[in-house]
This record gives sequence, structure tokens and C-alpha cells, in this order.
Amino acid sequence: MNVKQIRGASGRSWTTRRDDKAARLSKVAEIAEGRILPTDRIVEAMEKLISAGDRVVLEGNNQKQASFLSASLAQINPDHVNKLHMIMSSISRPEHLDIFEKGIAERLDFSYAGPQSLRISQMIEDGKLVVGAIHTYLELYGRLFIDLIPNVALVAADKADINGNLYTGPNTEDTPAIIEATAFKDGIVIVQVNELVDELPRVDIPGSWVDFIVVAEKPYQLEALFTRDPRNITELQILMGMMAIRGIYERHNVQSLNHGIGFNTAAIELLLPTYGEQLGLRGKICKHWALNPHPTLIPAIESGWVESIHSFGGEVGMERYISQRPDVFFTGSDGSLRSNRAFCQVAGQYAVDMFIGSSLQIDKDGNSSTVKSGRLTGFGGAPNMGHDPRGRRHATDAWLDMITTDDLLARGKKLVVQMVETHLSGNAPVFVESLDAIDVGRKAGLPEAPVMIYGDDVTHVVTEEGVAYLYKAESLDERREAIAAVAGVTPIGRNQNPRVTEKLRQEGLVALPEDLGIRRTDAKRTLLAAKSVEELVEWSGGLYEPPAKFRSW
Repeated sequence: MNVKQIRGASGRSWTTRRDDKAARLSKVAEIAEGRILPTDRIVEAMEKLISAGDRVVLEGNNQKQASFLSASLAQINPDHVNKLHMIMSSISRPEHLDIFEKGIAERLDFSYAGPQSLRISQMIEDGKLVVGAIHTYLELYGRLFIDLIPNVALVAADKADINGNLYTGPNTEDTPAIIEATAFKDGIVIVQVNELVDELPRVDIPGSWVDFIVVAEKPYQLEALFTRDPRNITELQILMGMMAIRGIYERHNVQSLNHGIGFNTAAIELLLPTYGEQLGLRGKICKHWALNPHPTLIPAIESGWVESIHSFGGEVGMERYISQRPDVFFTGSDGSLRSNRAFCQVAGQYAVDMFIGSSLQIDKDGNSSTVKSGRLTGFGGAPNMGHDPRGRRHATDAWLDMITTDDLLARGKKLVVQMVETHLSGNAPVFVESLDAIDVGRKAGLPEAPVMIYGDDVTHVVTEEGVAYLYKAESLDERREAIAAVAGVTPIGRNQNPRVTEKLRQEGLVALPEDLGIRRTDAKRTLLAAKSVEELVEWSGGLYEPPAKFRSW
């Protein structure tokens, strides 16, 4: 048979997804008014637009939740719609798991489940849901375009016009990646909005990518996830911050960076205008950031440390401040932030000198995870930010400083810093012989243990005991000795030999505070540029408007 005969004999249709979409859209023709779905008929419309076995991507990251649509999804009849394959960045709301309890969904691919980590762990054990994989954010977004292509996307935006054009405001976050993966593969895009308007401040997503708009009963859920009250920063965290600035930031000339969430990194941000200024480092380090708009960074911005910040998402209360600092933040003509979680993850992976973050457990080799026994939290973007991207080719001073040989083909490395206190609240040790993630992964039926950051990517570990310069280790044994030297009174730290630790100090693999010229007694709260949220507001000139729960005045 020739090519023409073969093609004719196959009888294949090349528009099955498009035809299926057209059939679904026809089912809601009598419900929808153009692109608008009535608020009180959203459950009925979803039952017609979603089919059993669909892949449904539901927007819900650390901060922004398509909360009206997720609550509506949990109300559909499982006799009509079931066996859904849910794809979610973050499992953050009760109904995210209710849909599995009710039999509406059965399979889950996600990145993070902090607020629901106990429940999801129990549901997996009870056989109520099957986990495909725990992903990094970029991995999950990437798979939306490859082998997890959605049939339906449920997302959130601030405003829409009658043509379906969307304004996402400061919390664009996951929205573009989710919608594009769905819209350009003939999936159905349903967007909840806070309001329908005649004219948008700017168009963030064109209406031609959107099938339906529904005005939610109340604004989508938005959390102030990255706000840390300086009142809760301890002197131990201040000491660690001083060691990080002196022993890592200054030593390696770190120009661009990402900070994880936590009081440890909040302490560093508030030490830059004081301790960093004492060291004469303004204009020399910490100029470019891949970071959400942390309120604790306001003093450093105001005192001239920060040149640019690109953000994953917004932060409640920072909107007015950001609008008045366009030289620092990426903003639209309307003055609001333009965030993008996928782009910022890429920037944090390939464009910054350093990632510094925390963990709940670290083993003797430096592997870490936030997954603990009984808690399947996931890890979100930390593995993207906290690893050495092998494809990187642009060199910086910090990058080149990680080269420890004379080999002409030696390559630099991104600084990946784990900054932890040796014990958590309740005196649970952070440094352990074996990660809980190994057992949790086995019980959940995962093919790999849910490790957050692998030890061979970690260049430094900072604790209240000191700094371990792991990139200098010439063997696995030496690496383990350096970790043990700063692990304190933990199962790992108790293995450290004082004579070996002294040798490591002499060779520069370990530095205690005194080796860095830091007196422990100098680590006082008086060093913080702001000691309360109220003082952050003062630094901002009244532009920062913190949520009520952070107000103490």
C-alpha cells in the first residue's frame, strides 16, 4: 500500500479533543450567558463540563486559592462525575481532600500539602487516594504540557471583563501556566473572579484563552504566607544570621539570591541594614532577589541594599508599598505587582548565586526533607531553588568560588545553604541517622523517597554551632565529619570528635562563630533593623498595611 492508501485506511480523526470540547460546551449552552456562568448554577455547569476520569488542574498554591471553584467541585454528584485525576500545586483546603473522600476523585499529583499533611497521610494509608508523585513546582508545571495535560482547568483571577479577559493583579502566580497548558490543548478553562468590570486595569490573560467566567460568592482565599513578625525572631536566629552574612554572603560575594520562608532568613533580612552595614557590605552583596515581597525586607530596600526583586506571588498588605517602589519590583502600568511562579522558579534555579532555606530533617550525608512520619507535606519549590542546575553556563564570583580544583574543565556551582537550628520545638533533633521520608515514601507506595534537597547539592550547612563548608570536602567521610561538627547534641552531632572538628576548623571546612570574628554575646535583638511589624510599617512610610492578625497596636 502507498502512503495515501495507508492514511485513508486508518480512518483516524485528528480533532478528538476539539470535538469532545465542542460537545461539552454545547451541554451548557442554555446555562451560560456568553462566557458568563451564573454563580448559583456553577455546580450544575461543572457536572456538564467535567467527565469521569478527567485530568482536572485546580489552582491552589501556597497563597492563592480558587476557593469558590474547589468548594463547588466538592458538591458535584459522584454518580455523575468520578475517578478524576486531580493536579494541584498545594493541598491547602479541606475540600481538596473531601473530593477523594466522596469518590469524586481518585488520583493526585501535587507539590505541597502543609495544611493538610496529616490528613493526606492518613487517607493514603486508608486507600482513599493514590498519589502519582510529589513534584517540585517546575516539574508539575512542565508535566502539564507533556503527560499530565489537563482536560479542565479551574483557576482564579481578580477581575474579568465580558469578553473573558483577565486581570490577575499582584497574585498572577500559577495562572498563566495552568491556563496555557489547558487552553492550547482543547481543554476547558473556568475562571472564578472577584468581580466583573467594563474595563480592566491591564490584561494579564487574554479572553481567547478562557471559556467561562463565574463571579464568586466571595473573593478567592489569599494567605499572608511570607509575613514573619520580627517579635518572634530569637537571639539564636540572629546569631545564625550573623554567621550566614559573614561566613557565606560576604565570603562568596553573593549578589543574587533566594530566601526560603522562615524566621532564620527573616533575621538575615533585618540584619542587612545594621550588621551588614557595620561590615561595609551595602552595594557589595544581596542586590538581586528571586523572592516574594517579604515585609522584613522593607528596611533593606529603604536603606539602599536591594536593586531588584522578582516575585513568585504577592503578599497581603504589601500592595501599596510595591506600587510606590517600581524601581525594585516588577509592576504593571497600573502599579500592581506582576508575579509569576513558573518564571520566578526558573530565575531561582538558573539566575541566582544562592538559595538559603531550612528543613525539618537532615541526615548524616546532608540529604534533607520536610516529610516526616505521619506527615506527607511535600516540598513545593525548594528542590528547584535548592539544587545545582547542571545546564547553567553563566559564571559569577560566588559560582566560581565553589571550584576547588585546578582542572581546566572544573565548573562552578550554585550555593545551596541549609540553615537550621539543631532542634525543633519540642526538642526533636533535626539531624538524624535516617530520614523519615524513606519510610513515609515506602508506605505511600512512592517509587522514590520524597527527599527535598539531596546532600550532594548542599554546599553549606549553618546551625547555631557554626558553618560547615561542605563544598570543600574531599570525601564522603570528610563531608559527614563537617556536618557532625555543627549538628549539636543530636544523633549525628554526638558522633563528632573534638580533635577532628579542630582539624576541620584549621582546614576551613568548619567555622565556629569566633572563627568568623563573631561574639555570641553580640547576637541581640537590638541588632534587628525592625523589632516588630509596627516598625516595619514605619520603615515603609505607612505604605505597608499588614493583615489584622499581625497588628499589635
